[in-house]
Amino acid sequence: MGHFEWGPPGDDDAPTAVMLPGGLYSVQGPLLYWCAELLVQRGWRVIAVEWPPEVTAAADPRREVEAELEAVTAAVGGSVDLVVAKSLGSHALPWAIRHGVPGVWLTPVLTDPAVHDALARAGSSHLAIGGAVDPMWAPAATLTTHARLETIDGADHSILIPFDWQESMRTQQALMTVIAAHIDGAR
Repeated sequence: MGHFEWGPPGDDDAPTAVMLPGGLYSVQGPLLYWCAELLVQRGWRVIAVEWPPEVTAAADPRREVEAELEAVTAAVGGSVDLVVAKSLGSHALPWAIRHGVPGVWLTPVLTDPAVHDALARAGSSHLAIGGAVDPMWAPAATLTTHARLETIDGADHSILIPFDWQESMRTQQALMTVIAAHIDGAR
């Protein structure tokens, strides 16, 4: 596993955000890319994780995801202020709840009981976003939580509107506004 600092070297005193990608969705994917840019422009130090193939195929991805998050936390001085995760990276949700770290959870794997239960316990410092036609997001319809949930009509697991690139771009741009407001409130 590995990680790198996004953008120019950040101020060590700046709040630190960790970007946890999906299994087949790197930190260069549009949702995470724009989140990283948004954070850097607001003065955050952003650490981006890259998964090796064995993590995406792991029988217990939570253990692997949490181990990398612990390694990143140690590498940046023992403190993380925000987790931004996509799909596979959402296996860090139980860790974030245990450690009191706010999060932005893009298409979390709510079909995994540990992720689902952690989001159910989450407070208002957590934002979870999923697509209405994403089967991994379907359990959100009956989830009771204090986290903010956003369901995007017609969107799939990548928060894309199938066969409509223009609407997909508009949707993701609107989501960045929601994410920016959430991040600004987390500071």
